[in-house]
Order: sequence, then C-alpha cells, then structure tokens
Amino acid sequence: MTEINGVAGESPDRREDTPANPSANPADTTQAPAAKKEPKNRTFHGRTFVDEYEWLRDKESPEVLAHLAAEEAYTVENTKHLKPLSDAIFNEVKSRVQETDMSLPVRSGDWWYFSRSTEGKDYPAMCRIPVSDPSDWTPPVVDPDTPGENEQVFFDCNVEAEGHKFFSLGAASVTLDGTRLAYSVDTAGDERFTMRFRDLTTGEEIGETIPDVFYGATWVGNDTVYYQKVDAAWRPHEVWRHTLGTSVDNDELIFREDDEKFWAGVGRTRSERYLMFASSSKVTSEIWYLDLEDPAAELTCALPREKGVEYGLDHVVVDGEDYWLVTHNKNGVNSELGYHPVGPISSLADVIPLVPHRDDARIEGIDCFQNHVVLEVREDAVSKSYLMNIADGWSEFHKVDFGESIATVGAAGNSEWNPPVLRFVFTSFTTPTRVYEIDLATGEQHLRREQEVLPDPDGRPFNPADYKSERMWTTATDGTEIPVSLISRADVDLTKENPVLLYGYGSYESSMDPGFSVFRLSMMDRGVVYAIAHVRGGGEMGRLWYDHGKELTKKNTFTDFIAVADDLISRGMTSPSKMVAEGGSAGGMLMGAVANMAGDRFAGIEAIVPFVDPLTSMLMPELPLTITEWEEWGDPLHEPAVYDYMAEYAPYENITADKTYPPILAVTSLNDTRVLYVEPAKWVAKLRDVAGANVLLKIDMESGHGGVSGRYKKWEQGAFETAWELDRMGATELLPPRQ
Repeated sequence: MTEINGVAGESPDRREDTPANPSANPADTTQAPAAKKEPKNRTFHGRTFVDEYEWLRDKESPEVLAHLAAEEAYTVENTKHLKPLSDAIFNEVKSRVQETDMSLPVRSGDWWYFSRSTEGKDYPAMCRIPVSDPSDWTPPVVDPDTPGENEQVFFDCNVEAEGHKFFSLGAASVTLDGTRLAYSVDTAGDERFTMRFRDLTTGEEIGETIPDVFYGATWVGNDTVYYQKVDAAWRPHEVWRHTLGTSVDNDELIFREDDEKFWAGVGRTRSERYLMFASSSKVTSEIWYLDLEDPAAELTCALPREKGVEYGLDHVVVDGEDYWLVTHNKNGVNSELGYHPVGPISSLADVIPLVPHRDDARIEGIDCFQNHVVLEVREDAVSKSYLMNIADGWSEFHKVDFGESIATVGAAGNSEWNPPVLRFVFTSFTTPTRVYEIDLATGEQHLRREQEVLPDPDGRPFNPADYKSERMWTTATDGTEIPVSLISRADVDLTKENPVLLYGYGSYESSMDPGFSVFRLSMMDRGVVYAIAHVRGGGEMGRLWYDHGKELTKKNTFTDFIAVADDLISRGMTSPSKMVAEGGSAGGMLMGAVANMAGDRFAGIEAIVPFVDPLTSMLMPELPLTITEWEEWGDPLHEPAVYDYMAEYAPYENITADKTYPPILAVTSLNDTRVLYVEPAKWVAKLRDVAGANVLLKIDMESGHGGVSGRYKKWEQGAFETAWELDRMGATELLPPRQ
C-alpha cells in the first residue's frame, strides 16, 4: 500500500516561579478550586454567548498555571482513597505483561528488524539482524533476554529519552540499503518534531538537524529524504526535500497545499517506482506522482480534485503493464475498486471496475505487492481482508479467514515488494494479538507469534475461555439499529444487574474494532461488563454511518449512545447506580453532551482530553485543526444555521443548574495540540459553579494529546482512571476464580 505520511503544537509550558492563584489556594486541597469569572461576550450572527472562563486560555499566564496546579492538587487529594485499588490494577497489568520481550522480526532488504523491551525500561530499543539466507523467509528465533548473533541496536529510545519528562518518536525510517536512519523526536508533547540522521555503519550522528517537522520521513535512495512541515495552525501543508551533506537552509520545497481545509502528505509505493504526494480534506482528495525511474520526470497530477470525491492510488504490474489500482467514491459512498493505466486519469469513468460499490460493505484500503493485492473491507461492523493473485493477470479476491467472526484482521509487517509470504494480524476482544503468515504458493497459514498474557499477581493463568464477547443491537430513537459489543467474564450473567462501563466515540469515521486489552481484564475480573456503543459518526457500518453522525446530523451520535444506555438498563443488565460512561477526544465531547442530556443514567462519566467547547474552537480559524474540521462539525463562523445547531449541543454552553450531573473525571494535558487544555478546564469550572457538579480535573503538565509517555507512567495513569471508574461502579473487589 502506498504510505502517505500524515494525520494527526504548542510551546512547552512555563511553570517556573508560578505565583498562587488568587481564586484558589493551592495549599488548601480540600476545597474545590473556584475559578474567577471574567465575562467575555462572544458575538456571531447576532447571537451572543457570555463566556466567564475564556481567560483560562492563556497558558503563559502564571494565574492560569496556578489554577491548573490547584485543580491537580484537588484531584490528587480527593482520589487518595483510590490508591490501594490503583496500585492493585497497576500490579495486575504489570504481572500480565512480558516486560522483557521483543517483536516478531520483519524482513526489509538485507536485514531482519525488530524491537526489544526490557523490564524496568520505559521505551523500546530498535534492533536488527542480518539476513543469513536470502531464500529463507522464516523469521529468526531470538531470545528476548539475549542478543542474537550479529544483532545491532541501532536506536535505543531509552537513551534518547534521558533527561526528558516526555518522549515521543515521530519517525524512524531506514534507507533501503540499511545504511542510514532518519528519526524525529518530540520532547514537549506538542507533536512538533525535530529530525536528525544517523550513519548506521558507524553508529555516528550525521549532524544535520531539521526542526518543526510533522510525522514521518520518506527516503529516496540513501541520501535524499522527504518530510512535511506544518503551518501556524499545525496543518501539514508542505513537503520538503533534504539531501544529506547539504545545509538544511538549502532544502527544496517540492509540494505545497494552500487550501486550509487540506493536509499534504508524501509516501513511496512499495514497488519503489513512484513517489506519491497526497492532498486531502475530510471529503475530498487529490494525488500527484513522480516517476523515480525517469530523471526528467515532473510532478504530475493523477486526477484533479472534485469536491466530495475521495480517491486513492497504488501501483501494480499486471501482465507486464503498469496500472494504478484506484479506490474512489464517485459511484457510491462506500467506494469501489478499479484499475487504470499509469498516467493521468481524465475521468473516474475511465477506471475499469474490479470490485463495484456495495451498500453493505465499505472498501477501506488496498495493499499492493508484485504478485498479490490485499483488499481491506468493512462488513458486518468488522474489518476483513481479501487476497487476489495477480501473477497471471486479474483474478478474484478470496477472504483471509482465521475462524472468529467478531474480530479484527489486517495485513501488517510486509515491507518487501515480492515476498513469498504475507503477514496478517488477528485479534478479538478475548483473543490476544496473533501474527500469521500465509504461504502465497500453498495458502498455508503459519502462526508466527501470539501475545503472551502472564498469570495475575495471585498466580492464576490467563485463559481466553474465561471471557466472552457478543453483539447486541439497540434501536435508536429514529429506528436505526445500533451495534453494541459486550465483553465480560464468561460466568457473568448478562440477564442480571451488573456494573457496566459504556464506551463511545462516534466521529471521523473511526471504528472501535475488536481488540484485546490487558486493562480490560482487570475490569472484567471484577464483574464489569465492558460495552462499546458503535454509534453513528463512527465507521463501523459504512460511510453513511459516518455521514449520519456529523455536521447537521451530529446529535445522532449522542442520542444513539443514550439509547444504548437506556437499553442496557431496560434489559436489566445494569442500573444507573452501576454504569459509568467513558470517551476521549471527540468521544469526550460525546461524554459532555451525554452529561447534559442524560447524566442521570450514570454513576460517573470519564472524559479524556475532551472536546467539550467545540463551538468556541470552530469559531477560531487560527487554532490548530479548526478549518480542516469544518467538514466534520460544520462551519459556524460563516453559516448561522451551523452555529445554531452546534449551540444546541455544545457541552460547555449547555450546562444548567436544573440538570442532574453524576461525578465526572476530566483528563487533559497542558501541551495538547489537538484538544487544547482550556476546553476541559473551562468545562470543569462551569460545571462546578453553575451545576454544583462533583467534578475532578486531572491534568499532566508535561504531555500532549496522547497523555503521559513511557509505558510505566501510562500504566499508572490507566490504573488510576480504571480505579476511579470501578469505584463509581461499586466493582472494586475481584470475583472468585472461574470454576
């Protein structure tokens, strides 16, 4: 598959010599911080909203930082009783994870690449072993505790993270000949990376540094790398070319996207023949290409953008001819797959169909190899993979089947153009991740690796049969059937009242696919039913599922979630005193809306980096992501109807004293670029003042949208959040071992 770098800051925080917040004494952690009020009128389209807490947006203000510190201190004080439970969960997770471990080696060029994790260390080390026999594609067996023969550690994240409270890797890309590494690092949490280079033959740094780059790095040859830069609103809008041995000041701008709704990315086809440049908004795409085998080739547009039309390209060779494999939604929202000779495409009508559009299946992507094509399709609310052999021309796709229906399957770890095997990853809610290889000549499946889950602290071994998952359907207010995933201990009776964690997201066509979680075991072992509401706005049921939960249909996301909660209660599976809701980012907005609309259904709500002030953010085009997000939420800045619609559901604006709010835990980070800390900070302040809500703000002052870095800190944070939820559900004690 053609890999395009792109997808999802701010400056590091300043906390030195921070004075006390006049509105809350940080020394008095028994009283909830009371943020001062500074009324500020926000007027658009003749509508005025009085915002009393907008002053909290100034992250450079000592007063703001002091208030945030007071919030954190209050949260710490008021959750001290959770520490024994939090510690227990941390130890459960730690005991179940093989801390000293390694990934399954992936073959690329003359090397097998893998990562090592070591007990006591937060980050992995990247390693490689030379390929000893080019004809042998069986991954080498390497002892997790002992370096293999001729093993090289070429990048140790633990070494690079020394001296930093936060560490994140944005790129780690090795040239095809294995001689050079391009890597980028973020030590602030704001997702602005600094790129550096390393000579892997000597282990020495090359010495050239490129600041403020986006995710990813794409090599062409062994001395030229392409990278992305972001604009002031954190939009990747430019692709630059750097040649090792030259000054960064002489880097060339190769591609620029001026439309603020579009993000620009770059990647190479697996065939190594074409360099692809992609511009895409939420609903429209355009791709340019450069023939790497033609020194005189110029950057060429494959198909000019057409509003509302999304397409993707990859390169295949069939019967000796070069073709584009094209996915596009011109003839149907769920997309179709076809082919076209390499070169400019005058019209999508000229693309010859291979897989036509279907109302009941969403084409999500393709992965191309010399003799095979992998097609990723979403059917029955789960992702599935299909394989076509093109060695002798176009043929039929055949399903890649590993025997479990409610599961996630996808190709992964395949870097070579012409491998004799293809690798697929399989997981489910109850099955730890497995890596299979399919022999392309025989079709045989070989299990190469399975995630090991160790016994719990009491020595009880993990048994997948101790847990179960099933699919439930809830009827929404408009009659739409909403899929709901239920995961629990096998001996938990779903016809009786149980503690329930109800999770939801419902935005960006993102699907909450089946996947295994060690943290979820700690919940289920305490009798919790983990329920996932696959609400509209997500992608579980195809593109229309997304389209019917965005912009002027966004309220469907919230009413779907509430319908699921009501259904769980009406079935007797749980009760409002035993059910907790959770969502993060855009799912945090869902939590905020649900708190306003149906807070009485829950014993608690956790909102992680929550997007709870969406109308304010969407009215500020200077903020990161705002303009690109207008195609997700609508454009309230220019469209009064959108303004009014968003004003009806925006969580922050709809807090009132006459509603019942359960206890709420909001989690955020100071350096979050995607959802600024100010949104949950304002939300918490208003909930406390207007509604008298029992609400806590947990804020990390060193990280960004993804939370704290380092696996042990992440486990600690996850254990704390899980403990809070279990406490609210009244599910703090472990069930007896299943007989």
